[in-house]
Amino acid sequence: MTSRERVEAALAFEPVDKAPLEYHPCGRGLYEHGEAFRRLLKAHPGDFEDFSDMPIPRPPAEACGPDGSYHEYKTDAWGVTWESRIFAMTGHPYRQPLADWRALEGFRCPPHALAEDAAFASYAKRIARVRETRYAKDGWFGFFERMHALRPFEDVLMDVYDNEREINRLADMLVEYELEELRLMCAAGVDAVQFGDDFGTARAMLFSPEVWRSFFKPRYRRLVQFAREQGKAVFFHTCGYAAPILEDLREIGVNAVWPQLTAYDMEELAARLRRLGLACAIHVDRANVMTHGTPADVTRAVHAAAKAFDVMNGGAYFYVETDNGFPLENIRALLEAIGAYRKEA
Repeated sequence: MTSRERVEAALAFEPVDKAPLEYHPCGRGLYEHGEAFRRLLKAHPGDFEDFSDMPIPRPPAEACGPDGSYHEYKTDAWGVTWESRIFAMTGHPYRQPLADWRALEGFRCPPHALAEDAAFASYAKRIARVRETRYAKDGWFGFFERMHALRPFEDVLMDVYDNEREINRLADMLVEYELEELRLMCAAGVDAVQFGDDFGTARAMLFSPEVWRSFFKPRYRRLVQFAREQGKAVFFHTCGYAAPILEDLREIGVNAVWPQLTAYDMEELAARLRRLGLACAIHVDRANVMTHGTPADVTRAVHAAAKAFDVMNGGAYFYVETDNGFPLENIRALLEAIGAYRKEA
């Protein structure tokens, strides 16, 4: 099987010769472990875009204190100023342009980077290069995350619950923006697009299923169905417990989910997703196992998940992302354990 055939078989719940493997662009892993980490990535190649040749990131000198501590503020294209204290990891909003709804009247989304002819041509060339040997998935579409970057998190929660006029206006504005982003990305030739919004805590959803279905579902339906109409697969990530909306995600056209496995009974989740026809990203617990566990713990976690999701019979793929503080020996154990499912059948 080629990488594309392998991923497409997994999405269709058909047997695979190897378990598909996806890497996230692992800037933090490269920063902490340098060339040793890069060698591991090259020794265990995946089926999605290859990021093993990414340059090793370095923090700017002005963001580092005399004691080596890191602290930086950056303002993005949306006007959000982010505060970061862990280099190469997402920080937290520090200044938010829509903290006061009065600013909404004059608020405008930034220009689409891919709308520039040169940028689009370069991006399309990159996607074509990926598709020569691998499966090309890209994007990160999630208007809830964008809303609580632009406006304080608690305010957004209350605005949605109260169905405020302004939050509906902002959500619609962001959906229209993302539709254009999707159009450009699909036109460039990607195989699939990635959505991501965190809707759960460790035990329950942030919103009731009824509120989610009223506010979010119709808007996601527009986005997901557009991508599906273009012939693209749709992947959806959501951290925390989101069991009440899994059927909804499948109904609107999502092909695969990347859940936070620790928020579920893994065997029950695997059975439910198989019944629904939702493929699943197998992502080993980062907060505990990968950070504080032993290599043996990591190996056991990989094999337990592979067994629960019956990874060689389709419907699942491995996903690898490195946070700060992952011991190199745990990363090695992770990739070697995944490697047991990457040998030719």
